[in-house]
Amino acid sequence: MLITTVLVAFVVLFAVALLSVSMGLKFLESRRKKDVTTMLKTASGEAPQPTQLLKEIKESSDGFIDKIFRSLDIVKNLQEYIKQADLTWSVEGFFIFSLIGIVIGALIGTRLKMLPTAYLGPIGIGIILGLCPFFYVFQARRRRLGALEAQLPEALDFLSRSMRAGHAFAISLQMVGEELPDPMGREFRTLFNEHNLGAPLETAMRAMCDRIPLLDLRFFASAVMLQKQTGGNLSDILTRLSYVIRERFRLRGQVKAASAHGRMTAMILGGLPIVTVIALMFVAPGYLDGMAADPDGKYLIAGAIVGQIVGNMIIRKIINIQV
Repeated sequence: MLITTVLVAFVVLFAVALLSVSMGLKFLESRRKKDVTTMLKTASGEAPQPTQLLKEIKESSDGFIDKIFRSLDIVKNLQEYIKQADLTWSVEGFFIFSLIGIVIGALIGTRLKMLPTAYLGPIGIGIILGLCPFFYVFQARRRRLGALEAQLPEALDFLSRSMRAGHAFAISLQMVGEELPDPMGREFRTLFNEHNLGAPLETAMRAMCDRIPLLDLRFFASAVMLQKQTGGNLSDILTRLSYVIRERFRLRGQVKAASAHGRMTAMILGGLPIVTVIALMFVAPGYLDGMAADPDGKYLIAGAIVGQIVGNMIIRKIINIQV
């Protein structure tokens, strides 16, 4: 009996491991096919043309209403954000996750009795949990763009040294893609593959700038295109651009150190009321029941929550110094 149980457990575990490996291989194969399809579209000119490498100064004739309508292309912008976050989600799956969060939040909100009306809890908690996928995508995008920005000076130095050693620019792109770790190595491999498949260098660079919306990368693409048209020492230009990026990182670090007190203050002021309420629920469970049962107390609780959120947003706005 024991031997039979062990054999059955082994067969089940082996089947689960085999299924996991096969699903992982299918996922990698589908991702590779998707990348190759994107490269072929870029090489054939079928990919949609992104914006200019450096943003042009627009006329001030665009009205406020026009800007609002241009910014409401939610599905397209969300799809671009998911791609820039390097996630494999679809827009339909994203909205399904958001809908599930809304339903779960509404169910949790029905259990709250400390708010002024019975509808405020389900609506508020539902909106918060429904926005969680948005926050996750934005956070993943921010982390990936930060990693790409941190690797860009190293990539520019590598290109500069490679061209000084006598290698062609295309070969230097290939070497950067092979030597640098992901995510920047993957982007340079994609750039080289698109150019190697027949796409003009300008088209491949524009596609890269569309995938990575960083101003420093646009400077790099503009320098390459300008050197291709007018000539010049591209190696020296890339070295200077790398130095400028590193100096901005150093200045950003100084600003972050100077604003550390404000960030700590925001963290303490934001977390102290929550910790206090949770501690009171454990230490004195009935202490807040009177306020929760009183109609005016419910309004005070709702006002405190709103004030806490607004105050935290104002503090973050003050300490968020752009460099």
